[in-house]
Amino acid sequence: MKRLVALAVGAFGVRALLRRRAHGVEPADELRARLAANRPGESPEPEPEPEATAPDEPLDGVDARRADVHARARQAIDELSS
Repeated sequence: MKRLVALAVGAFGVRALLRRRAHGVEPADELRARLAANRPGESPEPEPEPEATAPDEPLDGVDARRADVHARARQAIDELSS
């Protein structure tokens, strides 16, 4: 029974591979085309840079978590270096 299931799955995989080849588009070529279309240097309008938050402003969400992770990492590095 296991061999029959393995044979069926293998047959479907070979069929999908042959279908993809018949279309003439390789997955790597498709990926290269999408990456080339999304390169940041090719956009007509430059995106504005995110504003830096001043140390006085309260941090929220991701920024607070990032600051906490960095503080803990600095503390761990200080402990390891001493």
